[in-house]
Amino acid sequence: MTTQRNLYGLDRGQLESLFQEMGLQAFRGRQIMKWVYHQGIVDFAAMTDLPLKARQWLEEHCCLELPKIHERFLSKDGTVKWLLHVAEGDLVEMVLIPDKGRNTLCVSSQVGCILDCSFCSTGKQGFNGNLTSAEIVGQMAIANAYLAEKSETVTNVVLMGMGEPLLNFDAVLPATNVMMDDHAFGLSKRRVTVSTAGVVPGIKKLQEHTDVSLAISLHAPSDELRNELVPINKKYPIAELMETCRDYVEHLGPARKLVIEYTLMRGVNDQANHAKALAKLLQSLRCKVNLIPFNPFPGSGYERPRDEDIYAFQTTLMQAGFITMVRTTRGDDINAACGQLVGMVEDRTRRQSRYRERLAQQIPAVEVI
Repeated sequence: MTTQRNLYGLDRGQLESLFQEMGLQAFRGRQIMKWVYHQGIVDFAAMTDLPLKARQWLEEHCCLELPKIHERFLSKDGTVKWLLHVAEGDLVEMVLIPDKGRNTLCVSSQVGCILDCSFCSTGKQGFNGNLTSAEIVGQMAIANAYLAEKSETVTNVVLMGMGEPLLNFDAVLPATNVMMDDHAFGLSKRRVTVSTAGVVPGIKKLQEHTDVSLAISLHAPSDELRNELVPINKKYPIAELMETCRDYVEHLGPARKLVIEYTLMRGVNDQANHAKALAKLLQSLRCKVNLIPFNPFPGSGYERPRDEDIYAFQTTLMQAGFITMVRTTRGDDINAACGQLVGMVEDRTRRQSRYRERLAQQIPAVEVI
């Protein structure tokens, strides 16, 4: 039995190549994109400007399937979280954040995450593989279908959900191409952001293929602290990461900046010395900074910083000349805030079970009377 190819996973170049392999003109790929993304038609038989032979071949060999929705949650602040079925029976999460005319979609790229950053709930779920490009694009299609009821669309996409995008490069690249293609979703390259914990080879490879916006999950100004918070730093230390970031932002051009993501944890990385060290580290990098107050989850061992420390940290960076925003916590009542996404993962790494064992050891036994 032939496995059908899900066309949601193909960007314009891949679709053009597919039609050329069928002996047809490359522009047929652009035609099918317009049917799917502009008119919402997913029935090949209805794509009447395609040759009959092509439509029949597509019906036999291809499909247009979205991830199945397991459950949808609505926060009191308007944030929406979906739990989606993907391959192998796993569930992943995506989050839509509406805010004053902007609709930002936080997209997952992997089933769990292999990096195990100490302050991120997703990492405690372990890892069970990569999402396909169709499953990544499908998240945006689902969100747009939801927003269509209000005559709205997704305006911004951040690949900051479950997973490390640059460790799923071959699926993430075509997915972001579809998001930015005028024949598909048509988002500006400034409005599609790939977030990485610092996978240096992936950043270099990204630079060779695209000018999508880039965010760096930094979270510490020194190797000693970052090694604890973001273990991949031991492989790609800060100096190497910063050099790679400077190359990437030059590739983007003088009008664009990188985004530095910095999660503030009380008494860990939120003090005046940390702020000054961060300002010094970033002084030669064209960037803006997003400060993210830590969002608690069971057994993390970290606390949200005090408001006065958050704003003192922001003030130090702003006085050093950096555009610095404090991210408003959204969706925490449905566990949809930054760092809280968990899904349901068949964990290959056994990290999930080890984490649960540690968590159980931290919870005092309850005496039953």
